[in-house]
Parts: sequence; C-alpha cells; structure tokens
Amino acid sequence: MNEERELAISPIVQTSVQHNTQVVSNIRNLTASLFGVAAGTLGLESYPGFIFYLVGTLIVSLLVFAVRAEGKPSEYFHRPLGDLWGGEVFSGLSSFVLTWTLFYGLVRA
Repeated sequence: MNEERELAISPIVQTSVQHNTQVVSNIRNLTASLFGVAAGTLGLESYPGFIFYLVGTLIVSLLVFAVRAEGKPSEYFHRPLGDLWGGEVFSGLSSFVLTWTLFYGLVRA
C-alpha cells in the first residue's frame, strides 16, 4: 500500500530510468578502459591488478552516487542497489583486461 501511494505521488518514468542506466553503463565502460591503461602502465600483475579495478570501480560508484545521483539514488534508479552499486561491474571487466594487457605489453616490452 505504501509503495503504491509513493508511486502515485512520484511515478517512475521508464525512459528516464533507461537513460540513467545507460549513462552509468557508459561511465563504467569508459573508466574500465582507463583503469586498464593505468594498471598496465603501472605494471600491475595478477591479483593487484584486479584489486586495482575493484577499488577504482568502487570509487566511480561513490562519485556517481555523490555527483550524478546527488546522494538520492532512489529518485534516479528503479533498483538503486543493483543499478548503481552492483550493475555493470563485471561487464567492464573485459575492457579492463584488454587495455591492461595491451598497455602492460607496450610498457614492459
């Protein structure tokens, strides 16, 4: 009942939710490649490289939470926990590994 009343007061517009999710996805994909460049240039190998990616992704999530969502993610996302904090984390992993190995090879070769 309470959720129905809340949706009646401020309805969820599907196109806005899709746009917000797409913006977060684009930010994550771009920063995953940038983290790969940084990890390869720093010469990180194995677990330190993946930890670098996870810490960087956490920082990006915090920045999106603070700057883009203005500290109120429930107003911009249908499922704030999944869409903002957990969504798209592993989809950027392939871009990270690709640029990580490329720049590692360029710097170390």
